[in-house]
Amino acid sequence: MTHRIVIVGGGAGGLELATRLGRTLGKHQKACITLVDANLTHIWKPLMHEIAAGSLNSSADELNYVAQAKWNHFQFQIGRMTGLDRTSKQIRLAAITDEKGKEILAERTLPYDTLVISIGSNTNDFGTPGAAEHCLFLDTRAQAERFHQRLLNHYLHAQASTENAAPIDVAIVGAGATGVELAAELRNAAHQLVSYGLDRIQPDDLRITIIEAGPRVLPALPERIGEPVAQQLKKLGVRLITGAAVSSITEDGLTTKDGEFIPATLKVWAAGIRAPAFLADLDGLESNRINQLVVRPTLQTTRDDDIFAFGDCAACPMSGEDNRNVPPRAQAAHQQASLLVKSMKARLKGEALPEYHYKDYGSLISLSRYSAVGNLMGNLTGNIMLEGWLARMFYVSLYRLHQRALYGNFRTLLLLINDHLGHTLRPRLKLH
Repeated sequence: MTHRIVIVGGGAGGLELATRLGRTLGKHQKACITLVDANLTHIWKPLMHEIAAGSLNSSADELNYVAQAKWNHFQFQIGRMTGLDRTSKQIRLAAITDEKGKEILAERTLPYDTLVISIGSNTNDFGTPGAAEHCLFLDTRAQAERFHQRLLNHYLHAQASTENAAPIDVAIVGAGATGVELAAELRNAAHQLVSYGLDRIQPDDLRITIIEAGPRVLPALPERIGEPVAQQLKKLGVRLITGAAVSSITEDGLTTKDGEFIPATLKVWAAGIRAPAFLADLDGLESNRINQLVVRPTLQTTRDDDIFAFGDCAACPMSGEDNRNVPPRAQAAHQQASLLVKSMKARLKGEALPEYHYKDYGSLISLSRYSAVGNLMGNLTGNIMLEGWLARMFYVSLYRLHQRALYGNFRTLLLLINDHLGHTLRPRLKLH
């Protein structure tokens, strides 16, 4: 019987793993590869802030799982994993219903010989009162599009009104990469909307505030990256409040633990992560306080050698004497996917599995069309600080590398040409 490899989660890591295994093991019928995801299409998660601001048209940049499976010799099943039976080696998928609640697919099970869990993470609001009710999150395409639509509605309402337009206050909780990149994209969107005639709200009337509990912008990155980013945000008119944890959120705004009230029409929570809650009690697998599955350096879960986990949903130890876990970053998921391609081949041959060692190749932060800041790290380059146009080019190349892993060189080149031509045919901002 052909070995069944089931990959749950079609994010950047899971989709890349399914694609590469399909091209090798699946194509030559050495294993049956099945990718499971709750959606029919894939969007690279680091682009969510661009969808929210309208800088990116998600319909033009989405990848269809069914088509990707056909082209790359793996199978796709739509479904949301809700449970696991390690004894019978099956996962449970929830029923799928349409917008009227009519059942399309019944609850079902899917057998596996090797299970790989790569379902990413969600934003962690730390149980802050009012956050779930009044904040928007940017974990999914639907959430990002919801923010964009609400922003656009304010502009359309102001344009049609005979009264003076009220300013729009946007509060972003969290000064990590998502928070600062969203702020810059929103400033760009404010100028673009005026250029398209929605000028009742001027760029200065879109008032953006970032609230960060830590002492500075981009607290997880080196200060030499965070400082120029902070300076650029200030030049763009973004208000930065650091060292201020949010204690509660209402419809009208946010209150910090120091008692300061920050009025906000639109509120975005972009601080912290946690893995999906169902992983915390998944048939006896070990998990940590933010629901991540604890794995060994081979990326196998600590209590089941047939189950692997990687990416944001896995707590993988750093190599050496460092007691920290691998950071939840896109480059880590890419590295782990590459390792698991080798691991699956070794597993089928009965060979020892390789161990994962995290390599930090640096960080890049995009501030829309205004600038980009970051550093590149490597054996040949050392640690190089980048800023401006060159950093922006490297930032864009990250997405192209993701596309190349999924589409190959020729089709990625065609996508690059199509995107370039599309800029002359489509608005620079999504206006619907």
